[in-house]
Amino acid sequence: MKLKKLLITFLVLTLVFAFSAVGLAETYTVGTSAGFPPFEYVEDGEIVGFDIDLMKAIGEEMGFDVTFEDIAFDSLIPALKTGNIDVVAAGMTITEQREEVVDFSNSYYSADQSIIVKKDSDKDISVIFGDNDISVQTGTTGDMWATEKLKEKGILTGKIKRYDTFVLCVSDLVNGNVDAVVLDSPVANRYAEMRPVDVVGIIVTGENYGLAVNNGNTELLDKLNEGLRRIRENGKMAEIIDKHFK
Repeated sequence: MKLKKLLITFLVLTLVFAFSAVGLAETYTVGTSAGFPPFEYVEDGEIVGFDIDLMKAIGEEMGFDVTFEDIAFDSLIPALKTGNIDVVAAGMTITEQREEVVDFSNSYYSADQSIIVKKDSDKDISVIFGDNDISVQTGTTGDMWATEKLKEKGILTGKIKRYDTFVLCVSDLVNGNVDAVVLDSPVANRYAEMRPVDVVGIIVTGENYGLAVNNGNTELLDKLNEGLRRIRENGKMAEIIDKHFK
């Protein structure tokens, strides 16, 4: 009888610890900027997209949960540095300047920059020259490229208008307030499907996107890299790519 009671007690304790372990799964707050389809955007009031599915898949593989915060792109790294978020997943290009303040995972996607104009306009690639106004998302590589390669060299004599999101950039283009937008190629292609805009040029920049963590957070960085490796090997990465880049 005593043995039976001990076995029952052992089983109960085992179940308690098992459920406790499940309940103690770590949760990481992921910062994103949800105006960058197909990587992150809002649909029916929910943040969705490639990066969202990517982080969920990595979390499932590595045993942690994720929540998402929609933040202006140029505020993502400051939010990471202050500890308000744990990871940036926002189609963020790995650059030397950013690597001075954050650590990046292995690259998970490559892209170039594109130029879009209002559909059926007479604008072409020459829109980036002379007295034309272009818009960019603040703090993006498109912003850096337009500033350094066009404005500072006097190639573009018009204005560079900066916005918190590409949604605002594209809306201003459609409304005729700017002549063009410079943005990442996969996002430009998606906007060309969604809005009355055309892609008129591609700037080959060979950018690589990475997930960012605060400098020195090697434990989380290792989890992300291992998760990326696993979802590549088990086919989940291919499924996510097929879902968002048909």
